[in-house]
Amino acid sequence: MLVALFFAPPSIAPVIKGAKAWFALGIAGSLQPSEFMKVFLILFLAKITVDHNYKTINRTLSTDFLLIGKIVGITAIPLLFILKQPDAGTAMVIAAIMYGIIIVSGVNWKLLVVFFSSVISVIGAFVYIYIYYPDFLLLFLDQYQIERIDSWLDPFEYRGGIGYQLSQSILAIGSGTTSGKGYSNAEVIIPEAHSDFIFSVIGEEYGFLGSSVVVTLYFLLIYRIIRISLKNKGEYESLISAGVISMLTFHIFENIGMVSGLVPITGIPLPLLSYGGSSIFGTVLALTLILNISAKTKYYMFDGNKYE
Repeated sequence: MLVALFFAPPSIAPVIKGAKAWFALGIAGSLQPSEFMKVFLILFLAKITVDHNYKTINRTLSTDFLLIGKIVGITAIPLLFILKQPDAGTAMVIAAIMYGIIIVSGVNWKLLVVFFSSVISVIGAFVYIYIYYPDFLLLFLDQYQIERIDSWLDPFEYRGGIGYQLSQSILAIGSGTTSGKGYSNAEVIIPEAHSDFIFSVIGEEYGFLGSSVVVTLYFLLIYRIIRISLKNKGEYESLISAGVISMLTFHIFENIGMVSGLVPITGIPLPLLSYGGSSIFGTVLALTLILNISAKTKYYMFDGNKYE
């Protein structure tokens, strides 16, 4: 579907807000393939990892390095198509899923240190270049993307333009104080708050207490997925759970972080709360996998051994 989207004419796949990421379905709305790709990628990476570990009798740094190469190589295919749309937010979610699978894939910790040190080094190099040689960024970033970073660091300086939405979001959350202004009593105008900035509305209308309830519910959801994963000892099921946890955690952290100014705005929805049918269906599909894993896990009453 991502490939078809890439070659589809504008009548079938219109460009919306500069991104060609949706299929137009007429009165049925639209379909965003990348939201479903995240779930299918979790299944595929889990299967590749299980097959590799099954065939590898004696694990070495070479075999583990090969496994990381397989995971990265497979992830790169949908990642490139999603970046081409362009959709940096979903691309970051795809990367988070990849990292989560790698962490629990069983590779040697030395490779994990090298792998994640490389990622941190790249981020550090980007920060250094941004501070001391900002013009160099124009070689691989658009001026608009650099302005997005500038507006994130100082949203009120750019409030009249690109920083308007973030500055309004910060004002909305701050004005909610402890208990909020009440349902439908929001006063701060936030463009398209029903989508990626729905948490700003929650913060304004229900304050710190209401926002804390939402965050707590998300924490309980992820906690339950972890418990289900620990009860089921299957490697495939554990990898799927790790992928779903990585996907949901990054979505939640990035969305709440961006609307409060903690991280740059990337435009990813808040799971199960933001407007968007594809996002909701994709999240429900991922949770369905977890429910299936839970349903397959059975225990005897006394000795705790499971059967499937």
